Amino acid sequence: MTDYTLLWNQEDTPEELHSILRSLADEYPISTSEGNYKLNFEKISANHLTVEITGKNIKISYHTTADATRGIGSALAGLDSSEHTEFKTFGIMLDCSRNAVMKVAPFKKWLRHLALMGYNMAMLYTEDTYQLPNEPFFGYKRGPYTMAEIKEIDAYAKTLGIEMIACIQTLGHMEQILQWGNAYADITDTRRVMLVDEEKTYQLIEKMLTFWSEALTSNRIHIGMDETHDLGRGHFMDKFGYERGFDIFNRHFARVEKMCKEHHLRPMIWSDMYFRMSNPQQEYYDLKSKIPQDVIAKIPKDSDLVYWDYYHKDEQFYCDFIQRHRDLGHEPLMGSGLWTWGKLWGDHDQNEKTARPCIQACHKQKIKEFFFTLWGDNGAFCEINSIMADLCWGSELAYGNTDDAQRLEAKFKAITGGSYKNHMIAAKLNAHILTNKENNTETIDSVGTLWDDPLLGLCFERKKTIDSNFAEKAIHLYESICEELADQRNDNAAGDINHAWLYADFLRQKVAFRRDLLQAYKAKDKATLNILAEETLPVMMIALTAVSDSIRKMWLRYYKPFGLEVLQTRQGGQLLRLQEAQTRLREYDKGIINSIPELES
Repeated sequence: MTDYTLLWNQEDTPEELHSILRSLADEYPISTSEGNYKLNFEKISANHLTVEITGKNIKISYHTTADATRGIGSALAGLDSSEHTEFKTFGIMLDCSRNAVMKVAPFKKWLRHLALMGYNMAMLYTEDTYQLPNEPFFGYKRGPYTMAEIKEIDAYAKTLGIEMIACIQTLGHMEQILQWGNAYADITDTRRVMLVDEEKTYQLIEKMLTFWSEALTSNRIHIGMDETHDLGRGHFMDKFGYERGFDIFNRHFARVEKMCKEHHLRPMIWSDMYFRMSNPQQEYYDLKSKIPQDVIAKIPKDSDLVYWDYYHKDEQFYCDFIQRHRDLGHEPLMGSGLWTWGKLWGDHDQNEKTARPCIQACHKQKIKEFFFTLWGDNGAFCEINSIMADLCWGSELAYGNTDDAQRLEAKFKAITGGSYKNHMIAAKLNAHILTNKENNTETIDSVGTLWDDPLLGLCFERKKTIDSNFAEKAIHLYESICEELADQRNDNAAGDINHAWLYADFLRQKVAFRRDLLQAYKAKDKATLNILAEETLPVMMIALTAVSDSIRKMWLRYYKPFGLEVLQTRQGGQLLRLQEAQTRLREYDKGIINSIPELES
């Protein structure tokens, strides 16, 4: 944050900005009574944003309130700017269904940060993690949001000019609810898909729509319906017989859309099933598969399709697939992804390869609505605030800027208090430094290494088959991260840099242990094996405990406590296996066992 205070005057500031400035003052040096830099605002008709700092005066010329708020972010950083975005909607979707349910206060902080970057929409992805009246299994032991919490978030977001849009599921991805078979047997098609044409299904959906229409003020709702691969192939087929998936899907969509209209809501869905059901392998991104015209004709008109794509690295592919959506008669929303899933820390390298060409294609195709998804697959173990650096980076691209390192450092520091450079160093935990047989680079897989079994070493062995120099490359990488971040470990204003350092420190030790263990066992070098058991493993257990303590601190900083037990169970299992490795080495050293079979296969 800058060392000056921004002063604004209610009389000469547009009224639409008053609540924004007051809410930002919860965290930032913005005041109506004292300050050494005067903020002046001018609303303009042109789609443009300029920030001009002249002496002690800062003039922000803006087109939308999101522009104005972004301009304040630049002013806090002491940066002039001249920029614009074609995105009418520029937002995020935060996964709250993979164990991690963000608490209200941290999310309010997120909203302030997002507003200063120019975002004007946010979704909380909630499959079951909200308290639905008379449905006690919704969010059971998973920290669901209450109606009061959602209303509080919505009210605060509105003060910042951010639209909160519900993001739920009304067909698939309902396994957390359908697992309670006695309660939901009547609405179950397959393990994760609700039963279409069953009246009780629509009674439940009616409750969902009632909840969200009351909880949020937006008249838009994301009703999901993605990845329903086995739609109509379970109890539906038993009850009604076989029917083409397209027809089941469109009939259900039309009925839910009608229900949305009754609640004055305009629905959107993930688009993938229209493309998957036209492909024998149910692949989403096949450019040659053809959707039947009778199916296209029955896609509900008063609805929107979201094209989600987190994987392609070719700008032209995004352009082509945007056109495929337009061929369905719908202008798509674009859902890109910033990689938080399957990562210990936000993966900037992957975002460069996938999100950048996606944004470029959207600019070229004049897409009006764009958002980043932040998924938490497999337990939401990513240090979620680490992705704030990529959200800052992505906002620069969205506003047509180059990702200038100095500007990003200044803006990220002003908005979050953290160091963008430190976040990029920590992001090397995801480095693509292995070279496979096709001469392509692959990730080091820090997640696989973290929970790899120390005796079986499945991840270690797989990575070694990809690149025989895996161990040396990994050790060097982790050592370099520790060295570069050694004097930055107290940087925790955004992502916790010490958290990344602890990961790198433990991973360095773990890879080295596995390498030395295999070499010593193969050579029957009991002296080295004894050192590994009595000196190396105890230090590793201390390092692992430090990681586990940091995971707990990280989790409780952001999230409700539910879900932490999953990560602690994994960490506890890892500690027990390190103890088992120590026991096995001691038994081998004393001749109690003649071999360690886990190291021979």
